[in-house]
Parts: sequence; structure tokens; C-alpha cells
Amino acid sequence: MPNSSSMAQFLLLAFSDRRELQLLHFWLFLGISLAALLGNGLILSAVACDQHLHTPRDFFLLHLSLTDLGCICTTVPKAMHNSLWGTTTISYTGCAAQLFFLLFFISTEYFLLTIMCYDRYVAICKPLHYGTLLGSRACAHMAAAAWASGFLSALLHTANTFSLPLCQGNALGQFFCEIPHILKLSCSHSGYLREIGLTVVSACLVFVCFIFIVFSYVQIFRAVLRLPSEEGRHKAFSTCLPHLAVVSLFVSTIIFSHLKPPSMSSPSLDLSLSVLYSVVPPALNPLIYSLRNQELKDAIRKMMTYIVLKKQ
Repeated sequence: MPNSSSMAQFLLLAFSDRRELQLLHFWLFLGISLAALLGNGLILSAVACDQHLHTPRDFFLLHLSLTDLGCICTTVPKAMHNSLWGTTTISYTGCAAQLFFLLFFISTEYFLLTIMCYDRYVAICKPLHYGTLLGSRACAHMAAAAWASGFLSALLHTANTFSLPLCQGNALGQFFCEIPHILKLSCSHSGYLREIGLTVVSACLVFVCFIFIVFSYVQIFRAVLRLPSEEGRHKAFSTCLPHLAVVSLFVSTIIFSHLKPPSMSSPSLDLSLSVLYSVVPPALNPLIYSLRNQELKDAIRKMMTYIVLKKQ
């Protein structure tokens, strides 16, 4: 039987056995990845270069774009390579690296979304204390805490998962390396329980963040509805709705993907859901955030105009 010390590679789940559909998946993923790279790259450039976008909200948006770029660059290139060349393999080391970076960026993104919710809560419910609670030093500390927490979570899960002996083959039922599918190959009961324990701890932390987000938005909506002017309510909602949409997309796809009833599970559905939470959000987030952020749109338009004029 193969084990983790002798296993050289894993077999990933192919999108299709037909060559035409494999090429279709390649071009589809290429389009999505280019959209994600362009959108997040524009946000990074605009926030870094425009002085009007040096607010706490834009500071955290910059970090969110970095995590989106990390997510799309972790899973999509290998999937595109396999679809283009008709292969399904990934090396043992490559699988470990892919799992680590995916967990790292997804965990960090969730913590950043929680911090961004706190930013909106303070801005709307405690505006007089905004400068004190969200000064440049406090923002830097919170962003560093999000990245450090994501790194620690990814390190613990990856180290434990790849320390397990594997004796159930090497075929993963997913187009990228993911903990539940690797655990199915394990034959270590104690290691499996250890990973379940880590997952429970992580789930509790995620749940605490989720409760904080829900509580914050309840307070935000109560404060907004008490505003006397319709223009003030519209402006407050326009700053919150993009974040709420991103959180809803991120959380709902992950929850449904991992907590759906076993009777609903099928390879095609699992594949579609995994694309929804690992590939689609990084491409949609820049669009969602720029739709109602006039300052960001103006900064991107000014930057693009400058680039065009400079080339002329």
C-alpha cells in the first residue's frame, strides 16, 4: 500500500474526459483569472497611488485584493495546465504547497472581511471615535493580525494533514488539493481525530467572527434607519452593501460546499461549488467593491487615462 513517505504524486479530478470540454475549461479559467488579475491589480494600483484612497476602508481593501490574487494564483494555474495538457497529476510537494497557500489566503481573507465589518461599524455607529479606533497604527496591527492568524491556521492544518499516513490510493475527488479529500486517503485514526479537533477549533473561531459580523450589521442597519435624511441613509448603505455582498458570497458558498447533506453530494456538484468559492469570488470582488465606490472608480479612471496619454 502507498503511504505518505513513498507517494510521489496525487491524481486530481478532471473537469471532463472529452478534449473539447477540457479546452473549454482552460479558456474559461483563463478568462476568469485574467479578470481577477486585472480587477484586483487595478484596485491595488489605485489605492497605492491615489492619496484620496488612503482611508482605513481602502487600506483593508488593498489587503483583500492581495488575498484574492493569492487565491486565484494558487488553484487556477495548475487546473489550467492540467486541462490544456490533458493530465490530472500534482506532485506530493506541490499538493502540500497548494493546500497551505489556499488555506492561508482564504483564512486571511475571512479575517480581513471581519475587520472590514468592524471598520464600517465604527464609521457609522461611532463616527466621533473613528480616527482614534482606526488610526494608521491600529489598522496596521489588525491587518498584521489577520495575516498572522491565516498563516498559523494554514501551517497547523497543512502540517497535520501531510503527517498522516496515506493508504487509500492517491486519487483526490477535487480539482485542487483540499483537506477533506486528503483525509479520505488516510488510514490513521488518531491523526484523523487530531485534524477534526483542529477543524472544530477553526470552526469555532469562524463562528465567532460570523456572529460579530451579524451583530455589527444589526447595529449598522439600526443606526442607518435612524438617520434623518434619505441622502444620508443612501450614502451609508452604499458603503456597506458591497462588503455585505462579498461576505455573503464568500460564506454561503463555503458553507454549502462543506455542510451540504451527503444525499446531495455528487462529483459534478462538488466541482461546481468548489469553483464558486475558490475561483469566482476573486474575480467578482473587485467589481462588487467598485460599483458603489465612486472615489475608487474615479481613481481607476484617472489612472487609466494617464496611462493612455503617456503611451501617446
